[in-house]
Amino acid sequence: MGNVSEDKFLPAALTRVALLAGIYAALTMLPPFSGLGYGPVQVRVSETLTVLPFLFPWAKWGLYVGCIVANLASPFLVWDITLGALASLMSGILTERMPNVYLAPLPPVLVNAFVVASYVAPLSGLSYWPVFAHIFLGQAISCYVFGLPLLMFLIRSPHITKRLQ
Repeated sequence: MGNVSEDKFLPAALTRVALLAGIYAALTMLPPFSGLGYGPVQVRVSETLTVLPFLFPWAKWGLYVGCIVANLASPFLVWDITLGALASLMSGILTERMPNVYLAPLPPVLVNAFVVASYVAPLSGLSYWPVFAHIFLGQAISCYVFGLPLLMFLIRSPHITKRLQ
């Protein structure tokens, strides 16, 4: 039997993970964002959220589950559900270990570009490096142009970050 003080927080933690997973999936699957979220050229608005493990270690699990759900609509179904989701989890683990806020968006950019391009390129019949470049660019836009400002906002908003711990 677990520690009572830990057990009372389990429902809140699971709720946070589930909410983040749902938000990630919705931002990937629902119009108008769905047109940008799949294929060799993609800019997933949902990838903005991949910076969250820097502040909230639990967020990597919400992103992992959200990626699995979002990839149910992917043309690379089995590959995206397995390798794509694992790339998101690996990115989250690395993001939470980054030494500063400016490096926090880097793991999702690099990991997703390398991993996703490794299966999207051959499955699409395209060359690896152009697919890598497109995914890298899309991730950089999501993570640095949108994700970094989100992270900076949260850092400057302790009343919000405290509630999400």
